[in-house]
Amino acid sequence: MFASDFFFKLTPMLGITAKVAIILVIAIVFNIIQRKIIPKAIIAATPKVLEESPDQLATRTKTMAYVVIKVVSAIIWIIVLVMVLGVIELDISPLLATLGVASLGLGFAVQNLIRDYLQGFFIVMEDWYRIGDWVTIAGMEGEVEEVSPRRTVLREINGTMHVIPNSQIQFASNQTRDWARINLYITVAYKEDISHVYQVINMVCQELKDDPDFGTNLTTIPSAIRVSNLGTHGVDICIRGFTKPGEQWGLTGELRKRIKNRFDQEGIEIPWPHTKVYFGNTPEIVADAVS
Repeated sequence: MFASDFFFKLTPMLGITAKVAIILVIAIVFNIIQRKIIPKAIIAATPKVLEESPDQLATRTKTMAYVVIKVVSAIIWIIVLVMVLGVIELDISPLLATLGVASLGLGFAVQNLIRDYLQGFFIVMEDWYRIGDWVTIAGMEGEVEEVSPRRTVLREINGTMHVIPNSQIQFASNQTRDWARINLYITVAYKEDISHVYQVINMVCQELKDDPDFGTNLTTIPSAIRVSNLGTHGVDICIRGFTKPGEQWGLTGELRKRIKNRFDQEGIEIPWPHTKVYFGNTPEIVADAVS
């Protein structure tokens, strides 16, 4: 009699345990499947960028997959919790009401965190910038050291590190994407022959293009394209040329140095503001003008 009563009491418990175990196994299987499928789906759906290496694409898709997997996993376990509570015949109405109120309060508390992750997902998906790019975001300029679903880390030129939550990034200015351009202005004296100055500048630009150490980073030959301004001290000449991304600063400095050296050889004057100071008697030219 005792054994029979124990068996009848044990049977419902075994049934409940079996159902809970099945729910947990299904949840684990779904988690394993989604961890396998989601990265492949994201790789297939992610737009490819021509200059993007396989490693860069893998990093980008891995970051996006991380966010999606975490969200899907959280949804699965929430469903599992509700199902398990239903199996053990626990009245979940008060729990659901409590969870609703708690989730509302928690939502207000973590809304910035949610914004960080959502914005981070779209930043990575749309490929705004990558590690190593030089960008301006949220009023900060520097090299991207880290891009994660929640934050972006910049290193300023003086070494200062900036940690920026992704929700604070409304737009980004990327100076090292696709291509860059030399945009240099040189001032010469009014007395100079502009046609001759053009010839000298274009000759120096051609020499830079032919230099094996620098020419490979130039996608076009720079050239003097126009007189941009008739200034107070001289004539401003604009020089432009296209470069590989990130190479514009070094090439601009090298071109500036070579133009200065060639102008010295050609006797072309680069004007600079200066002041003459006279000590003692008034200069004769001024005295004559007064008389």
